[in-house]
Amino acid sequence: MSDLTRKTAAELAELMTSGQASSVEITQAHLDRIAAVDGDVHAFLHVDTEGALAQAKAVDEKRTAGQQLSPLAGVPLALKDVLTQEGVPTTAGSKILEGWKPPYDSTVVQRLKAAGIVILGKTNMDEFAMGSSTENSAYGTTHNPWDLARIPGGSGGGSSAAISAYEAPLAIGTDTGGSIRQPGAFTGTVGVKPTYGGTSRYGLIALASSLDTPGPCARTTLDAALLHEAIAGYDPMDSTSINQPVPAVVEAARNGDVAGLRIGVVKELGGEGYQPGVEARFHEAVELLTKLGAEVVEVSCPHFEYALPAYYLILPSEASSNLAKFDAMRYGLRVGDDGTNSAEKVTSLTREAGFGAEVKRRIILGTHALSSGYYDAYYGQAQKVRTLIARDFAKAYEQVDVLVSPATPTTAFAIGDRIDDPIAMYKNDLCTIPSNLAGNAAASFPCGLADEDGMPVGFHVMAPVMRDDLCYQVGAALESALAEQWGGVLMTKAPELEVTR
Repeated sequence: MSDLTRKTAAELAELMTSGQASSVEITQAHLDRIAAVDGDVHAFLHVDTEGALAQAKAVDEKRTAGQQLSPLAGVPLALKDVLTQEGVPTTAGSKILEGWKPPYDSTVVQRLKAAGIVILGKTNMDEFAMGSSTENSAYGTTHNPWDLARIPGGSGGGSSAAISAYEAPLAIGTDTGGSIRQPGAFTGTVGVKPTYGGTSRYGLIALASSLDTPGPCARTTLDAALLHEAIAGYDPMDSTSINQPVPAVVEAARNGDVAGLRIGVVKELGGEGYQPGVEARFHEAVELLTKLGAEVVEVSCPHFEYALPAYYLILPSEASSNLAKFDAMRYGLRVGDDGTNSAEKVTSLTREAGFGAEVKRRIILGTHALSSGYYDAYYGQAQKVRTLIARDFAKAYEQVDVLVSPATPTTAFAIGDRIDDPIAMYKNDLCTIPSNLAGNAAASFPCGLADEDGMPVGFHVMAPVMRDDLCYQVGAALESALAEQWGGVLMTKAPELEVTR
């Protein structure tokens, strides 16, 4: 493996600034790494070799000309295939969008390009972000680089697997119920869900519009913060965008001082159903933060236990509405258009062929929940529970600065282990869903390996709306303290992937 692919994004930026490496060299090293190992990992759905090298060359030319560049200019990145990029295949992991090339860039992509960040390609995901394992992708399952027989999490398993396999130093994911944080926990990487509205949804292929949030994935807290700063901020193209300054996330990631910080351990997110190795690493991390000067107390959020059923009414309801536009009439797949079928029949045949089983399941569930006679009983009740969960957070933040829990109840499970049991699959998101329903900031940081299987464990931090910096403050403190024990970030403990090509 090239030494360049082992570097953090911040280290790569410094190499370019000092003239020790060019963006073209760094980009090529990562493209070579993708060619070497992605046959086994399957993190990418599309690798834009020509486009990436052209972007890298343009950054090098600007640097040579003495132009002022952003902190991450020239650093490569993997992009989740749910964000539009002009002229680059964008499928959302679905056959119904196979071959579609968007005519415009999403706001996140616009900001990546403005920052000079090099987009290597599009990463694999559960179809339309519906799933917790990336097994629901129409294009095959992504494998966890720590153990190729296990899932990397989902829906953004491709993005987290790419950075865990050293195919990219940075990645973009989206988080609707934990789809950045849960894969981060499963792959030993950092995954951050910004405050809802803190990053723009314009150009994000919608799953649940009141929940979807783009965010950064990285191997270190500082790298995630630098990427967060590059993509965040107000966007008039997104009606839910927050018109406030971006929180000081980079400063917080460089600081990492938790002395006097009030940390609340959520009583309801632990105990029965949680893997012992996960709980052991979590409590060790809490103890470490206590030694660093944090004030730790237990906090009860009694309505969190209803987050999962509420989420699985709200999300399918919004998804059934959002996915109605895939009707074979405007773009994407079209089946049965031979002149003998009506428009309604063509739409039906296309949706039957183009949507996978999980997508169909959630559309049916959501349509039922919104139907006349059931709206108040299901969707209306779920929204009331959502309000109660937001009140739990508000009450908790009167007592503490941040809340913490394990990021997931278990470590990454074997591929195929839960694919036929939707309820067991949905329970992967027990710890992450409350923050999506409330819209506050949250992040997962590596905190060790479980004794049972040697797989990574994530430490989950939840902060108030637009206090994303507090997540980074805790993450940086934990990362620094654990690095002293491990001799580096958790990824230094990962097994080396065998080069297959």
